[in-house]
Amino acid sequence: MTAASRDRPASDDAHRAGGGWFFLFTLAWLAIWTAQLTPLQLLIPLQLDTPNDAGGWISGVVSSGLVLATGGLAGVIAGPLAGGMSDRTRGAFGRRRPWALAGVLLGAASLLGIAFASGPLGVGIAWVGVSVGVAVASAAFTAMIADQLSDQRGTASAAISSSQALGIVVGVGVIVLLGLGVVAGYVLLAGILLVAGGAGAVLLPDPPAPAASATARGRRALAERFAAFRDRDFAWMLWGRLVVNIGNALGTGLLLFFLLYGLHRDPAGAQDDLLLLIVVYTVFVVIASIVGGAISDRTGNRRSLTVWAALVQGGAALLLAAFGSFELTMVAAALLGTGYGAYMSVGLALGTDLLPFPEDSARDLGFVNVAASLGQLLGPLIGAGLVALVGGFWLLFAAGGILSVVGGLMTLMVRAPLRHPLSPAPDPEQR
Repeated sequence: MTAASRDRPASDDAHRAGGGWFFLFTLAWLAIWTAQLTPLQLLIPLQLDTPNDAGGWISGVVSSGLVLATGGLAGVIAGPLAGGMSDRTRGAFGRRRPWALAGVLLGAASLLGIAFASGPLGVGIAWVGVSVGVAVASAAFTAMIADQLSDQRGTASAAISSSQALGIVVGVGVIVLLGLGVVAGYVLLAGILLVAGGAGAVLLPDPPAPAASATARGRRALAERFAAFRDRDFAWMLWGRLVVNIGNALGTGLLLFFLLYGLHRDPAGAQDDLLLLIVVYTVFVVIASIVGGAISDRTGNRRSLTVWAALVQGGAALLLAAFGSFELTMVAAALLGTGYGAYMSVGLALGTDLLPFPEDSARDLGFVNVAASLGQLLGPLIGAGLVALVGGFWLLFAAGGILSVVGGLMTLMVRAPLRHPLSPAPDPEQR
């Protein structure tokens, strides 16, 4: 790897993208996040809620956690594999496009399947299909940042993280405000993913891979499939990202159950309360992600911004652990959104700067995506166990705060130079 390879996109065609590119890119990610997070926050808990069962409401919490974690494991496997295969895909249809479109189609079909599933087993099987489809599409779309952008990586990362927050509002908001049931909600999500995600997959440019790097990629395919983990800085960034996302999921993943059984909100109004919290969270995620991404592009100081964002998120979760009222939950939602929005946009840009093998960018960015998605899907499983352990939610939020802080401190171990991403990087042999 050359001295400046960390700072060059994988393709020699990298350039500054225009408004049309960012519109399609953001639209695709909005569809992906809407399809993935709305079931996680609303529809799956509604499907698996068991207030009248022998085990009480806690059994529903545990079932939800198991289902979501199973999907997370499937995504962990599918994301990097699909990314690695897209790095080696050749053909008239493009390099990333076939995988983006395949993931969208699988995700939409699985959403239709989960709409008519019943019980933890049926819901879990269909959710695996959704998770795999989302992971495959995410790997392809994320690789476009390294393929096609140079000094706009923070801005593109902000588009992803702000779309994540907006996706929850779009999905939960439409379902709640229109009074849609579970089946109608899933059908709506499938349509959104198919139309908006499909448009991004088909219409976004997809430049071919540099021909000169094909041989080197082939030699590494078998022997060094996980070579990125041997890069010290990339590995520290990756594990820190996983831990911070678990912390975020502990703070946000079981909100509907927290409203119902932690704050004892009226069941008829709990969905409205959930929507209000999500809107507050989203506003601050969007603002923080855009501002954080822009500042990181301007200064290149991604590591410090990432650490501070994780600490803000951790403080918000500890606030939830200490004080159990709806009003303070609103304040914590704003702080969680601020920390997580900045963390995700700046952290993803940091990940693209640290790619050890730019010609395998989709494979390695697949690991970056997996660290985030696995954290979000493992969080409810871990949280369900913590809730069952103490019969309440304080330990859930305390653990989320501690993990967020630990994950932020892990990022301090990244010896990333404080530079603009286009300036020369040090020789990786010295890292």
